[in-house]
Amino acid sequence: MKKIDRIIEEIDRLKPVSHIGEKIMEVTSNPDSSLSDLVDIVKYDQGMTANLLRICNSAYFGLAKEIASIKQAVAYLGIDKVASLAIMGNSSDNFREAQEGYDLNEGELWRYSVSSALISQDLAEKKHLNNISLIFTSALVKDIGKVILNTYVKDSFEAINMAVQNKGLTFIDAEKEVIGIDHAELGARVAEYWNFSPAMVNIIRNHHHPENASDEDLAIPIVHLADCICMMMGRGVGSDGLAYRYYQDAVDRLNFSDIDLQETMVGFTEKFEDIEELISLSGGQ
Repeated sequence: MKKIDRIIEEIDRLKPVSHIGEKIMEVTSNPDSSLSDLVDIVKYDQGMTANLLRICNSAYFGLAKEIASIKQAVAYLGIDKVASLAIMGNSSDNFREAQEGYDLNEGELWRYSVSSALISQDLAEKKHLNNISLIFTSALVKDIGKVILNTYVKDSFEAINMAVQNKGLTFIDAEKEVIGIDHAELGARVAEYWNFSPAMVNIIRNHHHPENASDEDLAIPIVHLADCICMMMGRGVGSDGLAYRYYQDAVDRLNFSDIDLQETMVGFTEKFEDIEELISLSGGQ
């Protein structure tokens, strides 16, 4: 059996998104869905409901009134935010462990993933996009490939590092050269295996290569930019560090001003403690 086939087979050891999680993603991808459609899905899962209410009542949102039901949560926060939070609570299990190959301690990959998703959401809101939940979820799970590839990166780290240092490759291109597949492509294979939408698969596959996005597609450049902002702020910087390419042309298509980006970074920094609580409540610790 070839190494890549063996790697692909390891997808089965991941914990897939639950049936309810799949239903939530279906609702948010349907423009005709209503508040009641989401409420009807979530309300029958007591664990998800309880965790969602804890998150909605956390300091991160700072709501003046306590949220006592999913219907209230959707009314106050909107269908996209509540759906994103539900998926977040449904996705943490795969990201909790330390990823030694990427030099990430226990919980660090999840902390970075949530941070990247929140920044992607903020950027998407600034552009008034209509697929914010899709962007949030894609950013949240985009590095699921690292969970599988971790051991292979650890075993091949010297060769990968040499390819980065001596050949000028990005870390992800060095992964592909040495191992035969990179974490973004592997993440896309996971997303396909789990029957995620083609749009999500495309974002996950190309989040390090936004030049592959079509002219009208702003989701991939947004997730790429959020990834870069996270790294600039020291979130998720492991052994791959800053060994990735920043695609200025793709980011320029978003037409963000320096003030826009500064507001995003300052807002994230100011809410740092509240974000840590949000991460903890979502199951990352």
